[in-house]
Amino acid sequence: MRGMGNMQGMMKQMQKMQKEMGQTQDELNSTEFVGKAANDAVVVTMTGDKKMKDIAIKPEAVDPDDIDMLQDLIIMAVNEAMVDIDKQTQAKMGKFTKGLPF
Repeated sequence: MRGMGNMQGMMKQMQKMQKEMGQTQDELNSTEFVGKAANDAVVVTMTGDKKMKDIAIKPEAVDPDDIDMLQDLIIMAVNEAMVDIDKQTQAKMGKFTKGLPF
């Protein structure tokens, strides 16, 4: 019987941790992350669930003779935002997996 109480306690701890993980993930998903390229020529805003909410492109970044440059700026800004999302996700969600064997 003694083991059952311990098991129930572990189950309650797991449920609490699962709830906290869900809340933390929801918080991350609603957080906005900004990526910028070349003196803010291109600025993207993304949510923590990696959905783009906005993109701002300065007129001087648009050169009809150099579309490749604009494409590169967009990629740079998006990648910067994605790296930030990944870092924040690891920082906030990593506490739940610390010490767990995989």
